[in-house]
Parts: sequence; C-alpha cells; structure tokens
Amino acid sequence: MKNVLPTTTNVALAPTLLPIRRDALMNTKTQPFPYQGSKRSLAPTIIPLMGVCGRVVEPFAGSAAVSIAARATGVAGPGVIADVNAPLMDLWREILSAPEELADAYSELWMAQQDNPKAFFNMVRDRFNDTPAPADFLYLLNRIVKGALRYGRDGRMNQGPDNRRLGAKPDVVRTRLRRVSELMAGTEVVTSSYDKVLTSVNPDTDVVYMDPPYQGTTVSRDRRYISGLSRTDLEEQLALLIKRGVRFIVSYDAITTDDKYGEPLDPALGLTHVHVTSGTSAQGTLVGNTHMSVESLYLSPTLAANLHVGEQATIEAYLF
Repeated sequence: MKNVLPTTTNVALAPTLLPIRRDALMNTKTQPFPYQGSKRSLAPTIIPLMGVCGRVVEPFAGSAAVSIAARATGVAGPGVIADVNAPLMDLWREILSAPEELADAYSELWMAQQDNPKAFFNMVRDRFNDTPAPADFLYLLNRIVKGALRYGRDGRMNQGPDNRRLGAKPDVVRTRLRRVSELMAGTEVVTSSYDKVLTSVNPDTDVVYMDPPYQGTTVSRDRRYISGLSRTDLEEQLALLIKRGVRFIVSYDAITTDDKYGEPLDPALGLTHVHVTSGTSAQGTLVGNTHMSVESLYLSPTLAANLHVGEQATIEAYLF
C-alpha cells in the first residue's frame, strides 16, 4: 500500500490537515433523512477522485450521500444503492417511487405526536419493530438522537427519541423527498449483503464507493448496525475486485484527536491511502464529544492509475 501519511495509532492530527474541498461546486446538502455517519461532508472530496464513470455502486448505502452527490454533479448516471438493512431499502424504494404519499404519511405522524411526543415515538418504534413500514421508519429517523440507528441483540431498533425536538417539519421533509426522488430517478435499489452486490459490478463502467461500519462499532456492546462486518472478509472481497480491475474507493478507519476506530486495511492490497478531515467525529458526537475526525480513503490500483492529471494534482495539493 502506498501510505502517504503515517497511520500511527492515537496520533494527534491538526484539523486543517487535508481539508475537505469546500470550493467544489457540488450540491451535497440534499439529504432524504438524518443519518449518523453520513458522508455528505466528505462528498466534495470523494467525487473528484472517481474520474469518469457510468454509474456509482454503493453497497453500504445508508443515506446514499455519495451517490446523491454524484448525480447532482453529473459525474454519473443512475446507479445502484444497496444495504443489508431491508427496512432502509424499503424506505428508499418509497422515496423514489412515491415521495408525495410518503410525505403525506410523515405529516400525519408528525401531527399526531403533538400531545405526547415521547409516548407516541415509543408506540411507533414498537410498531415498526413488529411490522416495518417506510413512513414509520422515516418518522423515527427524524426523531432519534443524532440520527443514530441502534439495534439490540434481538435485531430490534432500541434508539430513543431526541426529546428536545419533534423532528423536521412536514414541509421540510416533503421538499427533501421531492428533491431526492427527482435527482435519483432511475436508481436501482437492492436489499442484499455487500459481497453479493459486488459480484454484479461492471469494471468498464462502474465505480464502487464503500463505507462499511467501523470495526469499533460492529464488535462493541453498542450495536449500531444490524449486522457486523469482518475486516478479513472485507479485505478478501477487495482483493477479488482488484483482480477484476474494478475501480473503488473505501472509507474505513478513522482517527480523532484522542481515539482511533479500526486498523488500516492490509498493505498487501496495494491501495493508495489518503487522509481527509471530516469535521467533528460522528461517533464522538453520539457520545457527547466534539473531537475532529480524520478519515482514510483507500483507492483501488485501477482507479488511482486512471485518474486524470487534474485529479492527481488534486491529491498532491492535499498532501503538500
């Protein structure tokens, strides 16, 4: 692996190191719902590194921030968003196919909570855990603390509400849904594990962006994801992509000013490794801290080799 910066554990890194390209003319403010860990703030850095591509494939979609940015900037056409979280993908299908009906249902839920917001939230969460429905999920995502999904060992959502707020107002949510639905028209939504999604990637046209859960969040008692992820399994899948010549970018380990989430990916993969600042750590925010986070981006050999002179200059500008 080409390590362009040291990856020493617990190193204190200046917040201005490799800053996000805020001068990039990209509409990254479009988001369908709050989602802790979203890469919306990193999209202006990630998008220029993709080069020319037909479509973006995002196997750990979440709120699909990078796919949205790719469409908004015209970097790619309709792509693929996928996740193993079935209710999340059902919500995405509803956003793309019936945004107005979804907005109406959210409005009804938002209005119905006024008398006793906490009790209403608990009722909707219990109902969602028993019978998942897109409108209920959208309401919960707008109400939970810091947009952070948490699941118990039984697979049921157990995150509590932010009792200081009632969630985004119906007109705000309707505007978001309309905008995202129009922007992401033609997107293929897939409910599947990431390894199965990767088998269908076309090396000639696709760029894969992967934002797998940090190791520190998938093996801890605080289960913020429905299923964990083995680093060894991920590295094996990346090796297969490299053999096929697939272009990909992976966001993986992260460093804050006082902690580190996960170990670097195997140097034997031969990835180009760069660090970018991502603002306040999402994990730190969740537990009440405001530490600066520096995230790693790993570029596949084919992607790094095929970047145009402009993108290569961009990387060098970050480093020097």
